[in-house]
Amino acid sequence: MTTKVEIISVGNELLIGKTLNTNAQWMSRRITSIGLSVTRIIVVGDTVLEISAVLQEALSRNPDFIIATGGLGPTFDDKTLEGLALALDSTLKVDGKALTMVKKKYMSYAEEQGRKEYELTAARVKMATIPTGTEPIPNPVGTAPGVLTKHRNVIIYALPGVPSEMKAIFENSILKVLKASAGDLMFFETSLFVSQIVESEIAPLIDQVMHNSPHIYIKSHPMGTERKPTIELHLTTTAENKETAKKRMEIALSELTSIIQEKGAIINTAKREK
Repeated sequence: MTTKVEIISVGNELLIGKTLNTNAQWMSRRITSIGLSVTRIIVVGDTVLEISAVLQEALSRNPDFIIATGGLGPTFDDKTLEGLALALDSTLKVDGKALTMVKKKYMSYAEEQGRKEYELTAARVKMATIPTGTEPIPNPVGTAPGVLTKHRNVIIYALPGVPSEMKAIFENSILKVLKASAGDLMFFETSLFVSQIVESEIAPLIDQVMHNSPHIYIKSHPMGTERKPTIELHLTTTAENKETAKKRMEIALSELTSIIQEKGAIINTAKREK
């Protein structure tokens, strides 16, 4: 069975539309590319009760991984770890390893500025205050450590919301774990671009091809208008190797191309990607 991942994005800025949720888009693309399945992406505000509630809901579905981003910083509205503690019926404490990580970062910042000392303020200690039973994850780019824990069979990661920090921790500390969970599975995709046919005419053709090729998922993306239709047909599959994926794709593409052309449509280009 495919490994399932749920993503929780924390931040009022996402809910009010000030910030585009590029973290979730980047992570879901990265996770899917190694053969895992992102089953949910949830956005929640900077409220302890809301964060706790969505975490508990996610845990009730028993995914393999939950990855939360945002809300690990030093400000009053960084509430993710409080929400995580509440969801796990845990408490917050200053963690020695996390505090050492934070101290080293501020020491290096002070040295870069030619100062010998730095101030370990309450706001800075806050970033080292994590739920009991969790482990801090080094942050190669920023100050706030990530957090790792396991609840029953679900592995939970909490990452900073700053994209560069999130990506660095993901690539350095999480990707290898996800790849191990995926095993030999790999994700493959290809796109077919079609014109002079509307989406409502393509819909039954997609159903037919997916019925005949059950391992292929086809999603239509209209790019033009009803009067001048252009549609991208995105075909995906998760397979054990390239040969299996190639065979599946060739069969589905051959049938799809044939029945679309019978409708008088024009196939413009096909773009293949791994």
